[in-house]
Amino acid sequence: MNKILSSLNPSQQQALMHIDGALLILAGAGSGKTKTLTSRLAYLIKEVGIPPSSTLTLTFTNKAANEMRQRALSLLEDYEITTPPLLCTFHRFGLLFLKFYIHHLGREANFVLIDSDDQKKIIRKIDDTIPTSDIVSFISSQKNAIITPAQSLQNAKCPPQKMLAHIYQQYQNFLESNNMVDFDDLLLLSYQILESNENLAKEISQQYSYIMVDEYQDTNLLQVALLHKLCSTHQNICVVGDDDQSIYSWRGADIGYILNFTQSFDNAKIIKLQTNYRSKAPILQAANKLIAHNHSRLGKELESVRGEGEAVAVISSFDENKEADTIANEIKKLIAQGTKPQEIAILFRLNALSRGIEAGLNRAHIPYKIIGTTRFYERAEIKDVLAYFRLVLNINDDFSLSRIINTPRRGIGKQTESRIFESATHLSLSVFEALRCGKLDSILSPTQKQSLEKLFQDIEDLALLLKSGTLKFLEQFQAKIDVLGKNNGKKNKHDEIDREANIGEFFGYFRDYIIHNPDASLEDFLNDLSLSSDLDSPIDESVCAMSVHSSKGLEFEYVFVIGLEEDVFPLNYDGVNIEEERRLGYVAFTRAKEKLILSSVDSRFRNGKRTQLTPSRFLFESQVLQSKNSFQTAPQETSFQKGDVVLHKIFGSGVIKEVQDDKLMINFGGNIRMIMSDFVKKI
Repeated sequence: MNKILSSLNPSQQQALMHIDGALLILAGAGSGKTKTLTSRLAYLIKEVGIPPSSTLTLTFTNKAANEMRQRALSLLEDYEITTPPLLCTFHRFGLLFLKFYIHHLGREANFVLIDSDDQKKIIRKIDDTIPTSDIVSFISSQKNAIITPAQSLQNAKCPPQKMLAHIYQQYQNFLESNNMVDFDDLLLLSYQILESNENLAKEISQQYSYIMVDEYQDTNLLQVALLHKLCSTHQNICVVGDDDQSIYSWRGADIGYILNFTQSFDNAKIIKLQTNYRSKAPILQAANKLIAHNHSRLGKELESVRGEGEAVAVISSFDENKEADTIANEIKKLIAQGTKPQEIAILFRLNALSRGIEAGLNRAHIPYKIIGTTRFYERAEIKDVLAYFRLVLNINDDFSLSRIINTPRRGIGKQTESRIFESATHLSLSVFEALRCGKLDSILSPTQKQSLEKLFQDIEDLALLLKSGTLKFLEQFQAKIDVLGKNNGKKNKHDEIDREANIGEFFGYFRDYIIHNPDASLEDFLNDLSLSSDLDSPIDESVCAMSVHSSKGLEFEYVFVIGLEEDVFPLNYDGVNIEEERRLGYVAFTRAKEKLILSSVDSRFRNGKRTQLTPSRFLFESQVLQSKNSFQTAPQETSFQKGDVVLHKIFGSGVIKEVQDDKLMINFGGNIRMIMSDFVKKI
């Protein structure tokens, strides 16, 4: 048998030997899709005799492109190649194409490709009243939907949409007049050139007579439209993807393109790769049962070549603190048994859940690193709240003020902001002092002055409230300070969910801190935070903690998936796609090689308050648990003592002041109540 074919299983071999015509390789998790794709490229060149220059292989990341290129060239090492095959990202292809053909748009080939920082600077010059990230997101979504500025203006139905469309128009005019292109233009301009030049489209299509695409389930409208142009003279397109791992709809990816592949290309064929080389059988059984509940899928069932292993485990805890400590203890056992820390991962649906896990790992002195996001207390919105807290403690703290002076937006531009601080420093005054004595009147417009005066009035009010109790201060802080700028009304839904959850988790933790430490001040809280989060930088041998989205494409010996409760994983809000949530669960489960451990708790912080939760439907759909009756939280101690911290379903956390048989006198943040012991649980 041919050397390339001999290393593959029958389904993979079948994919290699399909030469002409459209082909979808439906590759399940851990089924060797990269090996199949690179082997097919080598087979086309080495065995079929297709010139390397006639092939085009596209993927999404530079890392994937580099890995595939190395594998393909390794398979071709004894084959003389004068021109290597073009294997690159979509955007690299767009860049190469525009260097040759952008003159069709009347533009010069020496265009400047701008990065995200340049993009933001240009947008700030056009408009500094709307968050730059929101405008960047809007423009990117328009371009990836092949919507021009003129069409965007025409589609706008309300003033905010019209404002964004006008900014898009001005931004694009600026790029064109300065011969610049942004990241999305690499594909959009390439498509527009091919769309308006039929002869050129035929020429390019004939040049690349065999096209392959990786991660097809992540494609959007613009990418698919460009692919149709590239294979307009032939149907020799082979795409590899997994509809069950389509988890990026919020980025514009559309699962419909992989589901409808056979309708998009004539006589298209599907070959399924269902042999899994990564995970033990119990892990795949749970993943298969879970994803089988989705209706929008082509259908496949993963089978393990690694045989049986340990059953999928379920950890049930009272709250996130017990959950974190239990997981930390399990990790300690694994490391003691010889597992390397970097072979252990903790996955979560919401970044906010990392706070409890980070605290537990710190308590257990287990080194860890957060992948794909920042550590909890380093996140922008948390730093903003801490800056407000410090300003409450010292209204003359200009360092803290500089962080939040325009958070949320107060109509103060960067130049005005710089002049405010420079003037105050020159006068040897704080900004608060300079404002109060009228020294900033020449710098500020009436609206800006009013906005700053309100900020300082709120800070003074909160400082006064702090003297009457930390809990009252916290409640009023949440009411007065719009840290996330919700009232601005223009937010990215996906990011906003995470940021709101982070803020809620932080306020909930602060509330618990107050109850556990009734004599502690706000300053004590801030000092304790500084001490607990002042850790050494992560080292290579660290446990990996990350969101499920960040885990895509990775694998670990042991995987802990936390937060398996309804409204947490799966999320539940207007517009949520439960099937995509289930696909996220499938991705999380299939990261594990040796053992999968799932975790659920009775209560977590939601919107700053402890909330009772129910186990995730995913635990039952995967048949890891057979029924809700089989879900038992670790038993709580039933004897109560003075000083115990307890949780009540309605009143929240409290501290026991006195025990009277089966009745408890409990301090719920300053409110003393007599409660039957059956109605509370120890924390």
